[in-house]
Amino acid sequence: MITVWGRENSTNVKKVLWMLDELSLVYEVINAGGAYGKNKDPIYLSLNPNGLVPCLQEDDFVLWESNAILRYLAERSGNEQFWPASAQQRASADKWLDWASNSLVTPYRQVYQTLVRIPEPERDMALVTSGMETFEKYWAIADAVLAKQKWLSGDEFGLGDIPLGIYAYSWYSLDIKRQSHPNIERWYQQLTQRPAFQKRVMIPLS
Repeated sequence: MITVWGRENSTNVKKVLWMLDELSLVYEVINAGGAYGKNKDPIYLSLNPNGLVPCLQEDDFVLWESNAILRYLAERSGNEQFWPASAQQRASADKWLDWASNSLVTPYRQVYQTLVRIPEPERDMALVTSGMETFEKYWAIADAVLAKQKWLSGDEFGLGDIPLGIYAYSWYSLDIKRQSHPNIERWYQQLTQRPAFQKRVMIPLS
């Protein structure tokens, strides 16, 4: 049995739960982190000494870091849609996991955390403006790729679409003035038709 520790509204937990549902795997969720606590308790720290979520358990196997979990689940599944036999196809999709973490996380947090989690009188709007400019710059890179292919993973939805899909939902849910990126917008509409995306990603921002 697969067990996932983490709160279901966490960006990184959403990635894992979405992947599990795409693969139609049976699992249980133990709410942890944020308002649920538990992630600083000794039992959790014995699993993930970083005290962060998510953390995956499968029998005696324990794995933390959301991108590592995605790769593990993809390879474990034996499903070529998520783990192609071709090393080049795998790498072409896989690169988006690291790209999202290295490029999008900081500007996304500057915008999202300020607008969603900080009371309006206390918001640093200069930080929001800076974050939006940087995020839009990177969003344009993904848009240019999607002008040439249907999915970030290639011809089919796959592993590479999951990290950016999480950010896309939040980005298009925020009350902000965005630049137009028609190829991402087309790709995002495709995502919204997927039942696993609807279930695990399209939930209220918090």
